[in-house]
Amino acid sequence: MSLFTSLIALTLAGAAPAAVPAEDYRRRPPEDEVIYFVLPDRFENGDAKNDQGGLKGGRLQTGYDPAAKGFFHGGDLAGLTKRLDYIEGLGTTAIWFAPIFKNKPVQGPKGDESAGYHGYWVTDFTQVDPHFGTNAEFKAFVDVAHKRGMKVYMDIIANHTADVIRYKEGEAEGFPYRAIADYPFSRRGGIGGAPINPGFAGDHVAGAENWKKLTDPGFAYTPVVPKGEETVKVPAWLNDPAYYHNRGNSNWVGESALYGDFSGLDDLATENPRVVDGFIDIFGRWIDDFGIDGFRIDTAKHVNPEFWQAFVPAMRARAKARGIPNFHIFGEVYIDAVDPGALAWHTHAAGLPAVLDFGFARAAIDAVSGTKGTDQFAKLFDGDLLYKGGAAAALQLPTFLGNHDMGRFAMFVKAANPGASEAELLQRVTLGHSLLLTLRGVPTIYYGDEQGFVSDDKDQLAREDMFASKVAAYNDNDLIGSDATTAAANFDPAHPLYRHIAALAEIRRKTPALTRGATKVRAFSEKPGLLAISRFDPDTGREVVLAYNTSAAPLSANIAIDTKSAGFTALHGDCPASPAAPGSLHLSLPAFGTIICQASE
Repeated sequence: MSLFTSLIALTLAGAAPAAVPAEDYRRRPPEDEVIYFVLPDRFENGDAKNDQGGLKGGRLQTGYDPAAKGFFHGGDLAGLTKRLDYIEGLGTTAIWFAPIFKNKPVQGPKGDESAGYHGYWVTDFTQVDPHFGTNAEFKAFVDVAHKRGMKVYMDIIANHTADVIRYKEGEAEGFPYRAIADYPFSRRGGIGGAPINPGFAGDHVAGAENWKKLTDPGFAYTPVVPKGEETVKVPAWLNDPAYYHNRGNSNWVGESALYGDFSGLDDLATENPRVVDGFIDIFGRWIDDFGIDGFRIDTAKHVNPEFWQAFVPAMRARAKARGIPNFHIFGEVYIDAVDPGALAWHTHAAGLPAVLDFGFARAAIDAVSGTKGTDQFAKLFDGDLLYKGGAAAALQLPTFLGNHDMGRFAMFVKAANPGASEAELLQRVTLGHSLLLTLRGVPTIYYGDEQGFVSDDKDQLAREDMFASKVAAYNDNDLIGSDATTAAANFDPAHPLYRHIAALAEIRRKTPALTRGATKVRAFSEKPGLLAISRFDPDTGREVVLAYNTSAAPLSANIAIDTKSAGFTALHGDCPASPAAPGSLHLSLPAFGTIICQASE
């Protein structure tokens, strides 16, 4: 019996009771989930034999260096299986993996190399990276999760592959973006160059016959594939430079956001019908063969909308045929502002069923940090009608507080309150999770937040190890809510944040108003203070009043409620038993407090 098989057997034998009968998990709509987002490399090392991914040599060959924040540390599928009790005990019902596809082990300029531990530098879209395990082990993990009634979401990428293609020109300038107007498809190397690609009508013409006429990809830069890497990408068609934009690095403005390389990564020509069909086949097979439950789409806004218009219906059809009726698809549209319209645009133009709610994260960070009032939430919820499908569609938006790119929620809170005590920081971070688990959307916990991880910055500095870390930049941080550091393993179910999240996840599971209920804003403030929300049971109409105090002082206020709500039961915090008058409820909240009051039937 292999180590991984042994772990599966032990996990099943000691499995915690599922939140719902395991056979019912397929029937849960996306808004009923609580998601746990994890980078497999940074969670738990269950099998040391795969630490180097089967490669030989030093860290620049294998990508493995557990003391360096930008290299593989050893976490794997075996480790995740070993810790499923911990994940499920938190109250989470779905696991979102950072990409687990095979990556280019190391890339980057000499002296500034890093590894593909994060999963976003894919070379082979058909197999699991050997640093994490095998396809068979991933299938076994999915099956174990499903036996517990837990869903598995994969992180996928269609915008780019690993950085393999080089350019003959422009290295001294850093390969700046070359625009279509200056470097049209019809000329080699710019307007004054030799004619190429006769008859190609432009990339806005979608037909396969048109795209067959684009035979020379040297219209902007001359792409070159280094010796030894001609066949590194799988499926094989991905090795042809004709399927890439080859216009240099994006400057994130205008057309370059769609056509430019993402920090050097090879940017796919997703307008090409061969690329569209290719990715439908690639990711459809992961649904067919593994029975996964959803996709988070990386860099979705950097792909032309027409790609998603074809891709999303195809994936939903594949899932439905596989017996997966509630396949959750949500795209990453990174907009660091409370701007529902900018996010909602992608649900209309691109046909994305949902997007990560960056607006929620911004509102929560600002409100809980005390840098702004609670009025940003009113703006956020007013914008729910802008999504395709309206407020009902907004229920399926994954909400979050921080992540692996922008940094951890606790970091923002701590930076905004440099003189705050440990107790106050814990109160603020706890309040943030109260907002996350009770307001509309699908709560998404970033691994480690439940153990008080802080992070020093974004990106690599926000990707700490849950198992005992050897990274000095991680280990010098004091974790919020405990005396621990990341120098030791952090899987403590007694941590106050873990207990708080688990308790609210249980309330959420038992209270339909918190998963599928409509939202009505009752009170907000332009400075730190009160936010009051009513949510309503979708079947009975029974009101649940949510109130939060983002200020450092206690507060009291009267808020409007449904006149039918004649009495209340406290689900969390100190709730009044009855209204002060029909249609009016008097609330008293401690500093950074939360109350959840359910109207009597």
